[in-house]
Amino acid sequence: MEVKEVQERSQWNQYMLRSPKGHILQSFEWGELKARTGWTPLRLAVVDGGEFRAGISLLKRRIPGSLGRTILYAPRGPVADFADREALSFLFEDLKLRAPTHRAILLKVDPAVTAEEEGGTLSTLGLSRASGFEAFGGVQPQCVFRLDLGPSLEGLLQRMEPKTRYNIRLAAKKGVEVEGDCHRDDLKTFYGLLVETAIRDGFLIRSYNYFEGIWEELVGYGLGRLFLARYKGEVIAGTLALIFGDKCWYIYGASSNRHRNLMPNHALQWEMIKWAKSQGCIWYDFRAVPCDPHPGHPLSGLYRFKKGFGARFYRFVGEYDLVFSPFDLWIWDLAQGLHRRLKGILRFWESMGPRPSSEEGP
Repeated sequence: MEVKEVQERSQWNQYMLRSPKGHILQSFEWGELKARTGWTPLRLAVVDGGEFRAGISLLKRRIPGSLGRTILYAPRGPVADFADREALSFLFEDLKLRAPTHRAILLKVDPAVTAEEEGGTLSTLGLSRASGFEAFGGVQPQCVFRLDLGPSLEGLLQRMEPKTRYNIRLAAKKGVEVEGDCHRDDLKTFYGLLVETAIRDGFLIRSYNYFEGIWEELVGYGLGRLFLARYKGEVIAGTLALIFGDKCWYIYGASSNRHRNLMPNHALQWEMIKWAKSQGCIWYDFRAVPCDPHPGHPLSGLYRFKKGFGARFYRFVGEYDLVFSPFDLWIWDLAQGLHRRLKGILRFWESMGPRPSSEEGP
């Protein structure tokens, strides 16, 4: 058994696609996308007699002001059968040996496995659970909805909640048309909708250059598709889906402030589901939902929307950390804490109104 660093696109993706847990965020193309934003990809595979047993696509980034120290992050990795503790142990021991070369103080992993599938393997191998801090439980969502694409299209419709079926048919009846073979030029239209959505709903979005990168590194290689919903020729909503092997993920969605009553988002999801099924996918991932969807949760509406398509709720194990340098990590945590406190103080003073000008005195 050996750990190989893989640099060839097709070889790496073949490894990932051999595993039922292969994920788009562990694909070669995703690493290339993140390389555009300051990360350095590192792809390691555990190979035994020519057979792939485990793999991890790492993203490395230098910590600002740390004299060259780095962190390693594996979104939705490692990819393996978590019952194969021998292969995973071999992988993590190899990473411990490589850490000084990369001046890494920490490895963060976030595999797409449930607690039942993980079976305590990560703790046994010396990793510790990281606390979730985002609305969805971490950097990547801990909780998602996935739709089994095994049934026929009619069967999928019948499994949906009545209101969801009604809204899909309403959109078609009112004349909403979904275009699923969009071109590069349509990306600007979609991004305009995304900006409109972000302003309306109060969240931050990435730059247009990032979405150009998604097109060039993923869509351009046949791993994604842009969908736009039109009403009387006007684009009123759009979505972006990614595909890797026999799996499909809904990644981004946006809608105009106009004609939202025509249910274009329902029409878009149905078209993406049909496309995923036509590509031979076994499931369709609606991605993030809140893990605690109580009625008062600000994202409870999102939960109900995705649940309405008949999807199943999944809760993954969440993030785990492998610490290489406890002292450096302590220093980094301390600096992060001070940074957060300073930002909080600045926000407080900003909330008190404009500061006096020099004419108004100190």
